[in-house]
Amino acid sequence: MIHKKKLLMDENDIRRCINRIAHQVVEHNKGVENLVIIGIKRRGLPFAHRLASFLKDIEGVDIPVGSLDITPYRDDSKKSEGSPLGSDIPFSLENKKVLLVDEVLFTGRTVRAAMDAIIDYGRPSAIQLAVLVDRGHRELPIRADFVGKNIPTSRSERVEVLWKELDGVDGVYLLEEEEK
Repeated sequence: MIHKKKLLMDENDIRRCINRIAHQVVEHNKGVENLVIIGIKRRGLPFAHRLASFLKDIEGVDIPVGSLDITPYRDDSKKSEGSPLGSDIPFSLENKKVLLVDEVLFTGRTVRAAMDAIIDYGRPSAIQLAVLVDRGHRELPIRADFVGKNIPTSRSERVEVLWKELDGVDGVYLLEEEEK
């Protein structure tokens, strides 16, 4: 059984992290020319839209945002569950800088699946990764270019990100399995 252990980030912490990441994206890319954002469904999508909003505030440019359902690209049992969410990428990825966005980076398997999916849509000039939380425990050689917060965890813990758009409240929680 899992229970909420601790609030790690509140609404203000999340806003500050996204703002900082937006500034880092602009600095790293020397602007936002040819940049598109793709949020990994389901929990990366609110982050993607908020990041696009911050980038617009900084640069005055609307950044295209798409959504990516990685279910068909997974390498685990969830792949067989079908793809009820579907992807929505209404723009070309050819020669674009793709900013892939997810809420938590853990083993790296979700990001690997997302990169496989992106390549099926076209050949971007670069793929960059932004995550709100990096919790460690990588199984693949993947790292984020932009990280809101590094949160060291144990394998028995889980990081849960809540978004107003999906959950009615913003927050990042550390959850731990209760001992039996």
